[in-house]
Amino acid sequence: MEETTKAVVLHMQRIGEDKAVVWLYTEKRGAMSFLAKMPKQRRAGMHTSLLRVLNVLDVTYDFRPKSKLQKFGDIRVAVPYSSLPYDPIKGALALFLGEVLYYGLRNEDRNEPLFRYLCYGLAWLDNCKRGVANFHLVFLMRLTRFLGFWPNTEDWFPGAYYDMLQCRFTKMQPLSGASLVPEEAALLPVMLRMNFNSMHLFRFNRVQRQQFIDAVMRFYRIHLPEFPEPKSAQVLREVLG
Repeated sequence: MEETTKAVVLHMQRIGEDKAVVWLYTEKRGAMSFLAKMPKQRRAGMHTSLLRVLNVLDVTYDFRPKSKLQKFGDIRVAVPYSSLPYDPIKGALALFLGEVLYYGLRNEDRNEPLFRYLCYGLAWLDNCKRGVANFHLVFLMRLTRFLGFWPNTEDWFPGAYYDMLQCRFTKMQPLSGASLVPEEAALLPVMLRMNFNSMHLFRFNRVQRQQFIDAVMRFYRIHLPEFPEPKSAQVLREVLG
């Protein structure tokens, strides 16, 4: 059955010299994986730049329910980027976010609001002319709303711990150890006040920003099965340093 859908590229892994497995998050079916032919000659197959991580594509394919790997039919860029592939800071952000999204969404079912959020956030990053050092913090915190573990910060109080399993503030440190200490927990209400339009107004030093992204990654690892430490985090740390 032939289908067409918009999709965000999450990850590509080469297999030998002429094939690749490509993971997409699609508007129509959620997470899907495809087998792509990648010959060295550009005219003979699909070019690597078309499947760059976080590209938004229009994809046509012959859907086969029993197949783990679908096969591409027609494929083209749906949203051409003007700065994301060329700006070194945005590129580092894209590398990091692509890795987080791959691990976070590779088993996610169809979720149209989530898909719209991804497209909106990526378009915003591409078009942004101001500082983007806090973009990944805003993007990942707001993503938790779609993944089901949005932090509740209404009951924050000075000196509180944040229980990352129960998603609430507590007076005592949880016995599970899955918590933020008061210094880290105090950043949560601040971070959730930020949005894409206001994030440039919030100033964090290198230590504060790193504390927070470390906490966010712990949060993801607790709530998402088999979520590892992103390898690209160190690259982003150096670029934003």
